[in-house]
Amino acid sequence: MSNNVQLPLGLPTNIGRGAEDLIVSPVNKDAVSFINSWPDWPVPIVILAGPVGAGKSHLASVWAIMAEAIQLPASDQLTLPAQAGANVVVEDIGAGNFNETALFHLINEVRAHGGNLLLTSRTWPGNWGMQLPDLTSRMKLAQLIELNEPDDELLQGVMAKLFADLQIEVDGPVIEYMVLRMERSLASAQQLVTTLDSLSMAQKRAITKPLAAQALRQLGMQE
Repeated sequence: MSNNVQLPLGLPTNIGRGAEDLIVSPVNKDAVSFINSWPDWPVPIVILAGPVGAGKSHLASVWAIMAEAIQLPASDQLTLPAQAGANVVVEDIGAGNFNETALFHLINEVRAHGGNLLLTSRTWPGNWGMQLPDLTSRMKLAQLIELNEPDDELLQGVMAKLFADLQIEVDGPVIEYMVLRMERSLASAQQLVTTLDSLSMAQKRAITKPLAAQALRQLGMQE
């Protein structure tokens, strides 16, 4: 970077977490449809699994707002707080990062209150290394919803919305150029838009393919 170009400091762009911010494409439409079907879920426990950047946290946040659910990180302390509602989200659960007995008791408490428990994970329950037979049995009854890596349609939609939220006009071919070269995650889309916004302001240039290529190189997404 040349000495006469300085990136402005500011708050990072955040992907909205509301239902109105959801971009639906073939890769996530079934998961979105299932989340929107609440409270008519067929089972009390739902597991939303997929790779990093697939949009699990966004969907969990949408449901948490819809169901007035409390959100807990995966940990040894999975206790339903006093006065909490019956619905709970536990984020990013996986092998070795939670207490099996605590999760088993949380499931029982949620069920006793007639609520639902939504778990997000990068892997299926069979890879969590569970040793508690009763918990394993509970997980076998859960509804499994898979989210795959974002497809081109989803990434293009997310990036177009992020640029629009910043009141920046970017031609469709420029967004398509970036989607073909970027890492396949919603977090990468957010990072790329934030970087391009900074570069555009610092260099007083419109966002074109050459500037997009510079941002991709800066983020290590392109040689």
